[in-house]
Amino acid sequence: MHMRFHPIPSETARAYRNGAPDAYGNLPERMICDSPGNPCRHCLGHITQGTEMLVLAHSPFGVRQPYAETGPIFLCPDDCTRYDPARGVPPIYDDRAMLIRAYGADERILYGTGAVVAPGTLAAECAARLTADNVAFVHVRSATNNCFHMRIERAD
Repeated sequence: MHMRFHPIPSETARAYRNGAPDAYGNLPERMICDSPGNPCRHCLGHITQGTEMLVLAHSPFGVRQPYAETGPIFLCPDDCTRYDPARGVPPIYDDRAMLIRAYGADERILYGTGAVVAPGTLAAECAARLTADNVAFVHVRSATNNCFHMRIERAD
């Protein structure tokens, strides 16, 4: 199955960098990256430890409803190149376990589709869920903190 791995849109990242309020109405915070593993949700690469990053609340859903989770994300503080959704699994996800969940077209979780998937199995696990007709997309989240990382869809 062909899939696309979607980071947050460039317009969204640009707005946050220019001071747009986050999902809770707060300005993005500027912090120093204190870990070698904080991934930017736009370029889907690691933010360099010791450099500045943005931290903000983000909800990757179109409307507010009970299943529309909001949580913290990291962004490079300056423009970065958006990850190309057609490139497959971003390399930084090859060696980490991730939480995945499938959603219907109404943006609600499809029960029984969530799992923490082992390193190296992300693409196969997402493809397995996307074969079901009622699955519109899959979210990839941190297995330890539940933070949103990216959205995966079938490629046309």
